[in-house]
Amino acid sequence: MKLKRFRGKVGKESVAAKFAAATAANGFSIQEEKPYAELWMGTHPSLPSKDLETQRSLLDMVQDNQALMSPEITKKYGGKLPFLFKVLSIRKALSIQAHPNKQLAEQLHSRDPKNYPDDNHKPEMTIAVTPFDGLCGFRPLAEIAHFLHTVPSLRKIVGDSAAGEFEKAIEGRATSSSEQDMKSNKKALQMAFSALMTSGKSDVRSAAQDLVASAKEEGDKFAGGGGPSNDGKELADLVVRLNGQFEGDIGLFVLFFLNYVKLEVGEAMFLKADDIHAYLSGDIIECMASSDNVVRAGFTPKYQDIPTLTNMLTYSYAPISEQKMHPTDYPYVKLNTTAYSSNSSAILYDPPIEEFSVVRTELNKSGAKATFEAIQGPSIFICTGGHGKISVGPKTEEVKEGYVFFVGATAEAVLKSAADQFTTFKAFCELGHEAQQNGA
Repeated sequence: MKLKRFRGKVGKESVAAKFAAATAANGFSIQEEKPYAELWMGTHPSLPSKDLETQRSLLDMVQDNQALMSPEITKKYGGKLPFLFKVLSIRKALSIQAHPNKQLAEQLHSRDPKNYPDDNHKPEMTIAVTPFDGLCGFRPLAEIAHFLHTVPSLRKIVGDSAAGEFEKAIEGRATSSSEQDMKSNKKALQMAFSALMTSGKSDVRSAAQDLVASAKEEGDKFAGGGGPSNDGKELADLVVRLNGQFEGDIGLFVLFFLNYVKLEVGEAMFLKADDIHAYLSGDIIECMASSDNVVRAGFTPKYQDIPTLTNMLTYSYAPISEQKMHPTDYPYVKLNTTAYSSNSSAILYDPPIEEFSVVRTELNKSGAKATFEAIQGPSIFICTGGHGKISVGPKTEEVKEGYVFFVGATAEAVLKSAADQFTTFKAFCELGHEAQQNGA
């Protein structure tokens, strides 16, 4: 269990805490007054998972036996699991952040290992297990221009000159698909966003007071009634809520540049390295390349590296619909008759990278069974609801909410429900899987 002070949900409201307590080791028990934010599953050196019976770390186990991950994956990823699997329970906004690409991660780690503890990139995928909201990627340019025009305090903090240059630069080509126009648009967006992020702290605090006052007074008329993605009342409520958590923070203005995304249970989004985001609330399953590198720039008392952030971002801009993933049926699982008749499912979330994919399995009747074909790579299963059994080879184990299992390469795994609802998530890596799935 990894804790983030003040950010996680408190006590048993935290899904991460409940799952951690299900197979508690070292005397862990949930304290009702404490926040619990993250449960980690994997081999990351700062918090490797451990075998419940032997207390051996998963990192030691896969390094001692290369067959558990496959020799190919062991060689490519240095004897460590390619992915880090997490459960997050978010009560208070996490920092505005991005994760570096591989080349930048190597540079940052070499230059500042204290703040950038490893040399790996960190693309990540988020799947909601309760209703979730967050900021994800830059809004369409016309929406940003609309807010610069209708939110006086935003325009003031960006600067009238910088705002005007942005509006002029994108005029008539905000939605152009021309490579030259898109390059020009990204440059204009970078200049405007950098102007915001380099504002003086006293100026930000003063402008934030005006912003919050407007949000409270104007209601549904706030921000010119909002943009196509979010209405004025929704934005006003968001400003007031976030100001209650981080009073006078630069993040109150950043939200007008970023998509405000809501995910219902089962919905997901994928963030490439160098994509800006901030998770605001909810419980999620998160899978990422195995790294703990974070470049922060708002909603945090921690180290902020604004020059690195403003220079590293892709400045890609797109509507909310393009931020969400579109899962498909997982083809390498067999459901028995009971599973089919109860509308059970195994859904694949398959991002365009090779380090990880995730399968969400829902067995909707006692006796429903899902048989996962053996793959040439490792898997981690976690149960998020109901109960049942998992069988790998001759061994069968009971599965309850919060139980986590590692399954080695080339092993078939069978899930069988003992209730009318049995939900699991499986993170896995198989080299070549992404290319096969996408027809490359």
